[in-house]
Amino acid sequence: MKNKSHNIDKQILDRIYGHGRGWVFTPSNFDDLGGRSTVGTVLQRTKDTGIIRQLARGLYDYPRQHPKLGVLSPSVDAIALALKGRDAVRIQPSGAYAANRLGLSDQVPMRVLFLTDGRSRTVQVGNQQIVLKGTTPRNMATADKISGLLIQALRHLGQSHVDDDIIVKLDRKLDAAARKQLLKDAHYAPAWIADIFRKLATKGDRK
Repeated sequence: MKNKSHNIDKQILDRIYGHGRGWVFTPSNFDDLGGRSTVGTVLQRTKDTGIIRQLARGLYDYPRQHPKLGVLSPSVDAIALALKGRDAVRIQPSGAYAANRLGLSDQVPMRVLFLTDGRSRTVQVGNQQIVLKGTTPRNMATADKISGLLIQALRHLGQSHVDDDIIVKLDRKLDAAARKQLLKDAHYAPAWIADIFRKLATKGDRK
């Protein structure tokens, strides 16, 4: 029995090390190695050694280390990916964070919003809130696509705040495949954003 317990400890540690520092995970990432109670006990022991850190209930990370700054906070995307995997849902960056992801804003907001086809929930990690907000199938139709990120970022900025400088910044980030995706998904966007999609696709044709 002791050898079996030691083997599960080793398998879980090997998986954590294999993903490398910065990995954010939940007990569900080890469902194939043992029951939830056993995995929870191993993660508690591993946390007590200082190898991993508990970020919130049922949420852990193998923290990144900086030679001068010490232990670093996990990335927003890593946290969101862990929650996405645990709940088996899709997520879509929205609000100020979508604008940040596109380089339209330099600041990562303290309250980060993701749309989801799962249930709404809020996870507090340190000083940062990760908010998963349930939304309509239409809003999730472009999840995980550049078109979805643009729709949410432009909605956040608002039509009156989207000027030529914003269009130029977006234009620089798009390759031919992305421009085709914008045209394909324009019907999911509000009319004014669909017009921007077509403008960006046309810019690509002129290059």
